Amino acid sequence: MTRTDTITLGGVEITRVFEERRFDMPRLAIFPDVDEAIWRRQRDWLDPGFWNADSDMLVASLQSWLLRSDGATILVDTGVGNDKPRPGMPIFDGLQTGYLDNLAAAGTRPEDVDLVVITHLHSDHVGWNTRLVDGEWVPTFPNARYLFARDDLEYWDPGNGHPTRSGERMAGVFEDSVAPVLAAGLVDSWEGRHQADTNLSLEPAPGHTPGSAVLWLRSGTDRAAFVGDLLHSPLQVAEPDVCPCFDEDEAQGLASRRRVLGSVADEGALLLPAHFPSAGAVELRRDGDRFAITEWAAFA
Repeated sequence: MTRTDTITLGGVEITRVFEERRFDMPRLAIFPDVDEAIWRRQRDWLDPGFWNADSDMLVASLQSWLLRSDGATILVDTGVGNDKPRPGMPIFDGLQTGYLDNLAAAGTRPEDVDLVVITHLHSDHVGWNTRLVDGEWVPTFPNARYLFARDDLEYWDPGNGHPTRSGERMAGVFEDSVAPVLAAGLVDSWEGRHQADTNLSLEPAPGHTPGSAVLWLRSGTDRAAFVGDLLHSPLQVAEPDVCPCFDEDEAQGLASRRRVLGSVADEGALLLPAHFPSAGAVELRRDGDRFAITEWAAFA
């Protein structure tokens, strides 16, 4: 389905570009160590939009955020990609979608993108960094600079031999979706904090991966946080201590999640995770030592 959703915050236009509008995965494939009773406590609002209790499937989306800020066209995360061999993640293996058609429906050709911001280097966030042309992986966005956290570049480079929790799930990802843009000289790595433009800044939120980051939008009185995989399900707003098996360091990921959710609540920001379906983004408030959703975003 070719469809986009757009809102404006301050001087920044935000469009959601889908790779897959609905993408279901078994709950136990993501949260195998989380007691089902925790999910059932929240069933009245999770089921069926975010978790189908009868089938025990999570409802998610695969999507990018397309921003227009300071005259630039910026893409936040690039999904799974087409033709990518992912034997360690069969659900992504050889995926074929109309992502570039959806990007075109948002008025953007690959050559129009000025900046690609990657929140972390997992397979479903870097895939469209490249595409297959005559048997070679080439940068999809040839005129863009690609922003990668230095910690993630170092950690996921197979030449560095780091043992990882993800293991075979990340087989081939660096080689086909990161190395080609490095070889093309299109990458800017960053550490600490990075100001992307007058409205947008990157801040570390490690745990899911060592270089996981939040892209903060602060424009006029409006605030938003693009948090990547800091959350995989809205359940983690009400139950922030719930961790997915994809976190390289669960304790660090939990601390980052609580810190960022606290900042989102305190600043009255819009929270934009990578995989929330339906409205896709939320406003929230503190609720004791947890958080509660106050309003869903205005995306269709």
